[in-house]
Amino acid sequence: MRETATKTARLVESFELAPEIRHFVFEARGQERLTYEPGQFVSFHHQFEGELRTRAYSIASAPNGDNRFELCLNRVPGGAFSNYLFQMQPGEEIPFDGPLGYFLLRQPVRDSLFVATGTGVAPIRSMIGYLLRRRSPVRLQLLFGTRYENTILYKEEFERLAADHENFSFHPTLSRSSEGWSGWQGHVQEHLFELLAGRGDIDVYVCGLKAMVNEVRQRLKQSGFDRRAIVYEKYD
Repeated sequence: MRETATKTARLVESFELAPEIRHFVFEARGQERLTYEPGQFVSFHHQFEGELRTRAYSIASAPNGDNRFELCLNRVPGGAFSNYLFQMQPGEEIPFDGPLGYFLLRQPVRDSLFVATGTGVAPIRSMIGYLLRRRSPVRLQLLFGTRYENTILYKEEFERLAADHENFSFHPTLSRSSEGWSGWQGHVQEHLFELLAGRGDIDVYVCGLKAMVNEVRQRLKQSGFDRRAIVYEKYD
């Protein structure tokens, strides 16, 4: 699907997820329903010193039939756009286009491994939420990498989903863990094959910074994994 007419998003609320990372809830003004597919993004527009700038942000929420959509954003040092959004107050509005994008679930959906770092978890949260809400019977695994325990985004939510759905498991791994951390350590690349367990009939969705995405793809391809089963999106 592709919608290109400029719309207006009104901020409903935002709150901190981790240091310098916030969760945003927007509504599409004047629309009863915003139609999108899990994994897609919206493009925001704003004038900065007379120059119109555009930034794309992945939707972090699963479609639920209303006009709301959620985002998960980090504040970029010196970044005019992210700092503007972080300062927005409920009720303020911003023009946007979309939803757009092709980081989508493969059809038919089959057992899947989702690999994310940082705010790259946003579109994957949308995908997982969508599939679990539809009670899809396929096996879903989320491998999420970050530095510290307090930056495991949506930790309680994913743990609750794992407890409520036997076909979903959550595996956070920390690259700079504290002595009290008893979970996985290191980068997501190091744990790929633990979760694949030798299976080649799994789709792998990867989202995050370019270096991580490229290394995951390379490791999978070198192992003989089907390239068509690797769906990815880079954030830089």
